[in-house]
Amino acid sequence: MQAFTHVRLLTERLALRPLSLGDAEQLLGIYSDSEFMRYWSSKPWTHIDQATALIENDRRELAAGEHLRLGVYLRDQSELIGTCSLFNLNEGSRRGEVGYGIARAHWRRGYMVEAVSALITFAFGELGLHRLEADIDPRNEGSARGLERLGFAREGLLRERWIVGEEISDSVLYGLLKREWSPAAP
Repeated sequence: MQAFTHVRLLTERLALRPLSLGDAEQLLGIYSDSEFMRYWSSKPWTHIDQATALIENDRRELAAGEHLRLGVYLRDQSELIGTCSLFNLNEGSRRGEVGYGIARAHWRRGYMVEAVSALITFAFGELGLHRLEADIDPRNEGSARGLERLGFAREGLLRERWIVGEEISDSVLYGLLKREWSPAAP
């Protein structure tokens, strides 16, 4: 895959770009929120070192074209409100997974759908991917609605797939094919 360090995506209300070390405090604020992390595959963060480590790791993976995580910023401000990602990229099968999270203060405003829509357009366009997948906790109804609004189809249930702390949870898998994607739909 190509290097992702240059990727910048704009939507009507959002700017998506790679995270910088200057974003560490805002990132920690988002990822330390237990409600935000409720359906994540890890516990809430507790220290700034977790944010800086993620950003530094992202820099290496962006340069190698291995993983694309973009900060989601309000376009007219530089407030970080979340992240969206393309990962587990399989060049041979032209497949990847999407991940996303929006800070709780910005839930129910359509930002996730707007950000992920831009990421999908990039994935199917510039990257030439054929299929995208998403893995969510079935209890996360808002995420499921957002994926379905984007055109993803529910394809399967993996029982007791994650253990975070002492909590065991299932995963629902969603898929979207390039031929099914309509960027005007969301």
